Amino acid sequence: MEYRILNVNGHVEVYDGMGQFQFSADTEQEAWNDLEELWNCA
Repeated sequence: MEYRILNVNGHVEVYDGMGQFQFSADTEQEAWNDLEELWNCA
């Protein structure tokens, strides 16, 4: 699945390929780590 990570006011937000919000994180690295955990659980 495709994801976008956007910087927003000092944190990052993750959206799926359809543009729907998935989750937020403090840093881009944290967002990538969370996505990796999500992929490993699927």
